[in-house]
Amino acid sequence: MGYSEDFKAHLASGCTTLSRAWAVTRGDGRVLGFTDHDTGLSFEGIDFEPESGMTAKAIAAGTGLAVDNTESYGALSSEAISEADILAGRYDGAEVRAWVVNWADVSQRALIFRGHMGEITRGSGAFTAELRGLTEGLGIEQGRIYHPRCAAILGDGGCKFNTGAPGYRAELAAEEIEAGVVFRFAAVPGFEDRWFERGRFTVLSGAAAGLIGVVKNDRVSGNGARVVELWQPLGAEVVTGDLVRIEAGCDKRSETCRLKFNNYLNFRGFPHIPGEDWLISYPIQSGTNTGGSLFK
Repeated sequence: MGYSEDFKAHLASGCTTLSRAWAVTRGDGRVLGFTDHDTGLSFEGIDFEPESGMTAKAIAAGTGLAVDNTESYGALSSEAISEADILAGRYDGAEVRAWVVNWADVSQRALIFRGHMGEITRGSGAFTAELRGLTEGLGIEQGRIYHPRCAAILGDGGCKFNTGAPGYRAELAAEEIEAGVVFRFAAVPGFEDRWFERGRFTVLSGAAAGLIGVVKNDRVSGNGARVVELWQPLGAEVVTGDLVRIEAGCDKRSETCRLKFNNYLNFRGFPHIPGEDWLISYPIQSGTNTGGSLFK
């Protein structure tokens, strides 16, 4: 919201009751509110707590397309922003909104920043988080890549495949865990060897609930036992009994899209694009030089 006429009049009065407030929305949907006022504030359905471990520096803003930026900093605490949650990546890319507000009448306020958290550093019981404005998204490379393999992500708007369909995911309790990356199960029936490679591994309960990893290897032994290995450990510990969900993976080949997912109509690659060998080839006497299609 912009500056209302009442708020403008308050600012012009020469005797103001102003404070700042921030709302942080994490990827898991949790919303935390902070304020530099000495008592709590509440608006837009958010409670903004004082002395809760977060404040911010001045916001650098401009009229062009340069990225508005600032920093927030504060103390690590179990009640607000904890070191464990930062290590788990729960604040990576979190949305941040900042207001200047009349604490005597919170209906008089203005949104002065909206963006997301960038790099977070921590040490000596404190943290510093870089805040990046919305215009940063304009710097993302756009355009389509012409490549034999699919450019979509399994289940996204381009792929359109329902990863929750029967036969493409399994939910089960963690059994044997090694170094936080290897998960051994006595049996996961109904899924072929390597079915989950490149798929998502989501933790549904426990300290790591909501964290997502990517499956590196998925092997089934002769006795039916299954070993699932992630590319890297999750940000929080997964223990025996925690519920996890494993989803089928896609290697982005046209054959996989057609045979494994039956989704070839939504394939977002170019399987018939000529390769480098064709680009540098030349006619030879013993070859077939008919000028016809390279694909029969």
